[in-house]
Amino acid sequence: MATLGTNSYTLLDVAKRIDPDGKAAQVAEMLSQDNEILDDMPWLEGNLPTGHRVTVRTGLPDAAWRKLNQGVPRSKSTVAQIDEACAMLEAWSDVDKDLAELNGLESDFRLTESSAFIESINQKMASTIFYGNSVTAPESFLGMAPRFDDVPTTSGGAENKDNVIDAGGTGTDNTSIWLIGWGPKTVHGIYPKASRAGLFHEDLGLDTVLDSNGNPYRAYRDHYQWKCGLALRDWRYVVRIANIDVSDLTADAATGAKLINLMTQALERIHSLNGVRPAFYMNRTIRSILRQQQVNAVKNSTLSVEELFGKRVLMASEVPCRRTDALLNSEARVV
Repeated sequence: MATLGTNSYTLLDVAKRIDPDGKAAQVAEMLSQDNEILDDMPWLEGNLPTGHRVTVRTGLPDAAWRKLNQGVPRSKSTVAQIDEACAMLEAWSDVDKDLAELNGLESDFRLTESSAFIESINQKMASTIFYGNSVTAPESFLGMAPRFDDVPTTSGGAENKDNVIDAGGTGTDNTSIWLIGWGPKTVHGIYPKASRAGLFHEDLGLDTVLDSNGNPYRAYRDHYQWKCGLALRDWRYVVRIANIDVSDLTADAATGAKLINLMTQALERIHSLNGVRPAFYMNRTIRSILRQQQVNAVKNSTLSVEELFGKRVLMASEVPCRRTDALLNSEARVV
């Protein structure tokens, strides 16, 4: 993840953003990351001011063979309700008025800084989708990893452990591949009832702000806010390939995880690919090794490169393989 800088802009900051011709420099976003998960994720308005109450079917009604002149027992399905919470992701930007107006570049300077804040918020959002834990960090929402944190051999544990595939890594340099079938009845993003969807930017213009010593000065101020959460309605549409030891991976799959085989297992483990928008998610290290293992198994590989919505996309069978840098190479072992 990118490291965020200090909260005050200096003359050096401004100088670095001005070309020799006096115009605002086009900032190369060296800290930008690929988080394609945000392109796939559907969003629904919650039914609560604080999130969304999900009704999950926990049991099916019974059916019976009927004899002539006899009835059948009455039966009904059973359901449970779960409250999925939303969280508030926010940032503030304060730029000293005199700095921003050097060479008359106020609007351009603020535009380059806005893109940095939006990138930072996107990174935080993508990371929380996977690793958010509302138990240890109540201000965030519950992500995927805390929900799928048992392997099938775990004694007890949640029922969804059957959708966790153990790749065999035992160290602390592990990562995961996720297969998610997005949909309004499976898993999707949420925003609070009667609120705005997506990232909201408010230009507050000139304001009087305080420095670290409590002294006032005039600054251009911007406010960024994203009220969002994650709703998992049906765990059968999420598969986690956990415990992929990054240091053990090889291009020929002679040692370490055999990624193509594991992804094939995941395709058979997910409940269905029909009626959802399925996608694999992995970081760039894993997708690089996946491509190399594909080359070494090209005769019988299930991988292909196809054009999807005008973009060339790596596919596993009929499922796109997305790259997201939010997935870490330092996951602890899932047991």
